[in-house]
Order: sequence, then C-alpha cells, then structure tokens
Amino acid sequence: MELRQLRYFVAVAEELNFGSAARHLLIAGPSLSQQIKALERDLGVRLFDRDRRSVSLTPAGFALLADARALLERADDLRHRARRLAGSEPVRLGYVNWLAPDLIARTAAVAQVHVDAWVAPSHTQAARVAEGGLDLAICWLRTGDLERLRLHAQLIGADRLYAVATGRDNTPVPAHETGVLLDGDATSWSSWNAYAEELADQTGAGAVRISDGGITGPAFFDHVRRCRRPIINSPKGQTTPLPPDLVRRPVIAPEIYWTWSLVWRRSEVRTSVLAVVEALRADGHFGIHGPDAWLPEGDPHRRRSRLPER
Repeated sequence: MELRQLRYFVAVAEELNFGSAARHLLIAGPSLSQQIKALERDLGVRLFDRDRRSVSLTPAGFALLADARALLERADDLRHRARRLAGSEPVRLGYVNWLAPDLIARTAAVAQVHVDAWVAPSHTQAARVAEGGLDLAICWLRTGDLERLRLHAQLIGADRLYAVATGRDNTPVPAHETGVLLDGDATSWSSWNAYAEELADQTGAGAVRISDGGITGPAFFDHVRRCRRPIINSPKGQTTPLPPDLVRRPVIAPEIYWTWSLVWRRSEVRTSVLAVVEALRADGHFGIHGPDAWLPEGDPHRRRSRLPER
C-alpha cells in the first residue's frame, strides 16, 4: 500500500466518478482504476461498487475513508516537520524541457539545487510537486490545475511559438492560415492537446489529429511535409534545427505564446525552497502582455488576449 494510492482512494470517494477524479489528479483514467484495484487487493476489501453508470462506496470503503484521510494528514505533517529539520538538504527541481539558462548561477547563493534527471510532461511534474516527490517544477499549468493541486505559480519564462512550412517563404503567417497537431495519446500530450485545442478554437488554426507522437522530432517534420499549411511547433521543438527543405515562419494575428511556470506547494515552509523561488523571480513579461499576444484563457499569467479580425 502506498500513500499515493490512499490519495487516489480519497479523490475517487469525494468525486464518486473515476473520470472526474482522474482529471483532478492529472493521471490517466485506466491508471487510476489499476491503482484502486491494487489498493483493494492489498487491503483485502472492495472499496467501491461500480458499473457503467455509477460509483459508490462499499460499507468497507465508507468505514476506511476517515482513516485514509487521517493517515494522509499525518504523512503531510511528518513531511513538513522533516523539511523544517532538513533545511540544508538540496532543493529538488523538475522540468519538462526548458530550464532558465542561468538557473544554477541565480540560486547558488541561497540553496543547493538538484535538477531531477527524470524529464516528464508538465502534468506529471506538477503532480510530483503536489505529492512531495519534488520541491519545485518548471512546467505549463492552467489555473484550475493549480487550484486542484494547491500549488503556487510564478512566471519564469515564455516561448513565442512559430510555424514550420515547406518551401522558401519565411514571411509571417496569420494564425488562421496555420495548423496545429493534436496527438491521440492523451496521457503523454495532455497539456499540449489542451493548449492546441483552445488555440485552434480561438484563432481559426486548423486542428490536425495524429496518433504517432509526431508533436516533435522527425515525425513532426513529416507531418509538415504532408500538410498544405504551415504547422505550429510545440515548445519541445522550439530549438530543434530544421531540415533544409523546411523553413520557420513567424505567426502573427495573433502572436502565439507558451508560458513556463515555476510551481511549488502552497503549504511549503522550507526557507531554502522559498529562497529559490525568490531568486528565480522574473523581471519582465517576455512579450506575453503585448497587444497582439495570445495565451489560452486558463493560463495563470494571462491578462488579456485580443484576437484580430480574420
């Protein structure tokens, strides 16, 4: 039995809906079901009665719910006490694919920062911070995710996304003349898919559905070659060199931005972690608040997003 399984049990018990609980926990629905089944096997009791229409607590599940909540509270208290006692331990930081170029230099005077070797999607890194596996993460999250995971977010960087096209025309292209890829693997690409769907809906960019992981890498370039319109790159492909038969085209009307947030727990008390947050505080807004800038409505750093007439 693991603490995360107890957290999953409590989440499903509160929602009485596996799909809703999975979205709140930022994990895949099948993974949540498997973890609940594993917990039931370890405990030797069935926690939920479920069919295609409804989910309900069994008598055993109802009886154990209060104990599960109490154990989680005690674990959180223990974790907080340990962090206060271990103020000299390294601050653990995770990321997706972007790191502030001078991160170590900016934080060296206030704490020892250990950059975690596991590079994972935004929703995974955020969940690790919420569960205590990381102290900080640099990722992309929506306001609703921050509320559900009880995290703070601070703007630390931003990428202006561009389009990749065939031919030699590298002039700016209006957003509604571009395409944006959405991958069928919702677990690996949930953050990008949410962003891309809203981008297509609000700007008129064409949604191109794929199922081969071609959001980045050689498969992305193959999709560009097959499409009849420029394709917007993802942040993971921001610095990838282009093949000689493809060109980069700035996207305008509007300019498309992706933000990077530094996230940490709202309950965080360690001086070293909070000092790193302060040391990485950004001075500027990276262009995201310009009159032609676009951010999705759920972006925590969005002030306004004016769309031009098409």
